[in-house]
Amino acid sequence: MEEELDQVEFRKKNLKGLKEKGISPYPYRFERSHLSGELKEDFEQLEGKKVSVAGRIRAVRSHGKSTFMDIQDSSGTIQVYLKSDTLKEDYEIVSLLNIGDFLGVKGEVMKTRMGEVTIWVKDLTVLSKSLHPLPEKWHGLSDREERYRKRYLDLIANEESFRVFKKRSEIIRAIRNFLDERGFIEVDTPILQPEYGGGFAKPFVTRQESIKKDLYLRIADELYLKRLIIGGMEKVYEIGRDFRNEGLDRLHNPEFTMLELYQAYADYKDMMELVESLFDYLLDRFIGSKTIQYQGMTISFEEGWRHISFYEALSDKTGIDFKPLSFEEAQSYALKLDVNVEGLYTKGKILDAIFSKKVEPIYAPTFVKDYPRDISPLAKDKRDEKGIVERFEPFLCGMEIGNAYSELNDPVEQRRRFEYQAELRKKGDQETESLDEDFLSAMSYGMPPTGGLGLGIDRIIMILLDQPSIRDVILFPLLR
Repeated sequence: MEEELDQVEFRKKNLKGLKEKGISPYPYRFERSHLSGELKEDFEQLEGKKVSVAGRIRAVRSHGKSTFMDIQDSSGTIQVYLKSDTLKEDYEIVSLLNIGDFLGVKGEVMKTRMGEVTIWVKDLTVLSKSLHPLPEKWHGLSDREERYRKRYLDLIANEESFRVFKKRSEIIRAIRNFLDERGFIEVDTPILQPEYGGGFAKPFVTRQESIKKDLYLRIADELYLKRLIIGGMEKVYEIGRDFRNEGLDRLHNPEFTMLELYQAYADYKDMMELVESLFDYLLDRFIGSKTIQYQGMTISFEEGWRHISFYEALSDKTGIDFKPLSFEEAQSYALKLDVNVEGLYTKGKILDAIFSKKVEPIYAPTFVKDYPRDISPLAKDKRDEKGIVERFEPFLCGMEIGNAYSELNDPVEQRRRFEYQAELRKKGDQETESLDEDFLSAMSYGMPPTGGLGLGIDRIIMILLDQPSIRDVILFPLLR
């Protein structure tokens, strides 16, 4: 810490020295002609040409009356050569520069005797002074907590972090392209909502003072996107932030990015095909193989996605057929299996808790389908099977990455299920669907058969980029 304070004082003296020379180290802009990567890629065409580049100083090597520096921009680094008899009195500025400063240079493209592409600087401009030393280059910012809290330093120090977030942007853009090519329309729905819905989650509450009303940060986009299906937009999607007032761990951040889409005249089987096609598209584009490596495991998509029913998965892992059991019987078995049932008021929620403890994690690409109705109030009943709905969750690399339904489109049945959820809330269940009268009103105008799908963008990116935690793919995760 003392060494860093000494560095700060040293850099402040250099800042003062620049100002004494009449140099303002914080100009408004700098016109650059190329990125460093372009100079290396197009060297043969640019050799001997005048160019201008700008970036952060990452290394300094002084040799008497000449200095080599490495300048880093978003495409990489380029070496620059500063010589006293070329820069004249401006060469005095060099001694006042530090690693971390931003510098703009203009000069000629050349190669050194060692074969390194270099700019022979004819003019230089100080663009910003770094008053704190950067993290040491080779060890970087090794403390993960510090990396999350100070992402700006993590990006400076760790090339892998920079690569991950560039790739994140590319993956999201590719998902958009995939959907756009299939005729989906991207839309925006409200983040502040008078009624939250579309999932079982505790919401964040905020206050809108001008109308003197509490509002909720959305937990899902579902009910608004379905309104658009009712309005005649037959294929819609949104990629945006959702907010759930829940705990923090390697798979959960209270603010996260979801893809939700809805397609008229489709069901959950169509959504399964869409998920498979999307992953084929992403694997081809970003992996180049039907096999991925995730945290030391090899995961293959060669044989497609496995299909298993919710009840089959439970039976395979516990040896118990839960389907015919009563609430009390399911509760009794849960206790024998050491599953906490406190605050669980339906058989479906008890079975879901058993599933989480005894069936998960699932690593191979798998669709777990046909869930209990009481934990799926927005899904259509399974054809010819009571108490079960047409719903699936895709699992991959040990995590659940989404949720999909054949969407319920009967407004009378939807009201009945909302009212049942309200009764559960009175009993003390804090994670229930709210009764949204406006949505029910919209449904009463007629909603076509619809397939709906939600996918966790952050978790998909974790998988494709082999990252262990959701915090490694969110630029500014919430921390304790």
